[in-house]
Amino acid sequence: MSNVERILEQINSPQDLQQLSEDQLPHLAEEIREFLLSTLSKTGGHLASNLGVVELTIALHYSFDAPKDKIIWDVGHQAYTHKILTGRREQFHTIRQKGGLSGYCKRDESPYDVFGAGHSSTSVSAALGIAEARDLRGEQYNVIAVIGDGSLTAGLALEALNNAGAKRRKFIVVLNDNEMSISRNVGALSVCLNRIITGSFYNRLKGEIEHFVKTIPGIGEAVFKLGKRFDEYFKGFITPGMLFGELGFKYVGPIHGHNIHQLVETFRNVRDNIDRPTLIHVVTRKGKGYQQAEQDATMYHGASPFCIDTGQFVKQENAIPSYTEVFGETLVKLAQENDQIVAITAAMCSGTGLEQFAAQFPQRFYDVGIAEQHAVTFAAGMATQGFRPVAAIYSSFLQRAYDQVFHDVCLQNLPVTFALDRAGVVGSDGPTHHGVFDFSYLRHLPKMVIMAPKDENELQHMLKTALEYPGPTALRYPRGAGLGVLMDAAPHTLSIGKAELLRNGDDLAILAIGTMVQPAMEAAKNLQEDEHISATVVNARFVKPLDAELILDIARKTGKIITVEENVIQGGFGSAVMELLQAAGVDAVSVRCLGFPDQFIEHGTQNQLRRAYGLDAEGIEKAARVLMK
Repeated sequence: MSNVERILEQINSPQDLQQLSEDQLPHLAEEIREFLLSTLSKTGGHLASNLGVVELTIALHYSFDAPKDKIIWDVGHQAYTHKILTGRREQFHTIRQKGGLSGYCKRDESPYDVFGAGHSSTSVSAALGIAEARDLRGEQYNVIAVIGDGSLTAGLALEALNNAGAKRRKFIVVLNDNEMSISRNVGALSVCLNRIITGSFYNRLKGEIEHFVKTIPGIGEAVFKLGKRFDEYFKGFITPGMLFGELGFKYVGPIHGHNIHQLVETFRNVRDNIDRPTLIHVVTRKGKGYQQAEQDATMYHGASPFCIDTGQFVKQENAIPSYTEVFGETLVKLAQENDQIVAITAAMCSGTGLEQFAAQFPQRFYDVGIAEQHAVTFAAGMATQGFRPVAAIYSSFLQRAYDQVFHDVCLQNLPVTFALDRAGVVGSDGPTHHGVFDFSYLRHLPKMVIMAPKDENELQHMLKTALEYPGPTALRYPRGAGLGVLMDAAPHTLSIGKAELLRNGDDLAILAIGTMVQPAMEAAKNLQEDEHISATVVNARFVKPLDAELILDIARKTGKIITVEENVIQGGFGSAVMELLQAAGVDAVSVRCLGFPDQFIEHGTQNQLRRAYGLDAEGIEKAARVLMK
């Protein structure tokens, strides 16, 4: 680009973009890719997905009049170019950092972010709702939902398409088809979308039919001059157009997603002629323009800082295994001993550490796509037949399947194990992904056992415990590396509901769960050394059932309790302890609950957020001093 006038610096809004000639747009796309690579190689972020939609985003903002026209991005992790073109280029270096830009669309960040999201498959429902509101008010503007093919595996998206076809509101769905969500897409719908669009069968058959039509005496050439109409009908007959047509959508495509001129022409034609719900099928390549990301889009989906020239990540792999890795390795060990163990994931095989299991036990591994509700009930079905399903789902993603956990698992007391990765704060993904509600939304469900390990060694024991329990269990653990503790050679079973007394003290008691056990121990040590405050420390292990005997004994002994959890305070571990004290009539006890307040937690590193909310050793020490006054 050194010989080409820089264009990007001139663009501070879509209105600036629309002043460019169409011939300048490919150059702008190159500059944006350079800008994305230059910035994200330093800050990290969602790389491959954003490289894949540069031309698509430019064409959308060139063809439509945002923010009057409403562009809704599904998930939002592919909206970086959208942010750059809508006045946030100069702040882009702050993306996903504390106090900086969100890595997703966020309504209070910009008027161009029409609908906030962080989880998939919401865009079509939201777009239909906006179109309905527009028509009720008699207003005139375009509504465009941009959704990936992976997101179409979720029931919410299919429900929306079904309703939209019946409502027949005028709005546009742009299907960004790159054959991937985070990992490679699975399922019949994904196969349907991709099987013949660029394949030799489609092109050969199309050519043969064109040749046949041309040779019809007298009328062949005239018929063929219908050209585009013939091509559209042909594609509608033999491609996903038939599927979407039956749902009530006009189908346009497939369109080359990196040909800006074709994209602009298509968007403008649809914009000026829309008379019903219309789906534009755009085929893109995830990681486009950066060889390493094109070759391994999963690795570069959420990239940490990296060297542009080599593609190597700046931060070398931690020698300490992550909780995710320990979970995956332990599950393989246990599955080698028990052929009734099966593993289920919702499009997150690598993210949940199941790659080794999938390779070793392909017949016992199930990736159901972005469909958490189905994953849970599918697991319940297998459990009725004597299998021991492990549903490995991020803590915040399981929220989408709450009713299935209640109705299909707990109500029937089925032995499904929920392995909740990314519990607690997860860092730069922010409020849509923080797993700080699972204690609260699972604890009140009858039959459910909930546990959280203090370290990676305890994780392996808890997984074995869960798989031997005859009912539903939830095992939650954080993102990132373990503590580097010595691992036992083999997992063993823990006693359900039994806590671990780590330190005896007379002045107060710190009851900690999961990731909070280590800072609780550090706080107790500092309190003893610096202020001669003697603190008991308990590793609760279980949020449900609690170790009532131990907790009540400690409460009566010290009269002062601090509970610490990486979960919201409302309805969490601390609430459970206070309910226990109240039920047992132990009233003369001062209790201080530490956790997250009644608000959504913004993005930042895990350590920054724990420190900000008093969930580190210093915060626990401060709470202890207040309690001792």
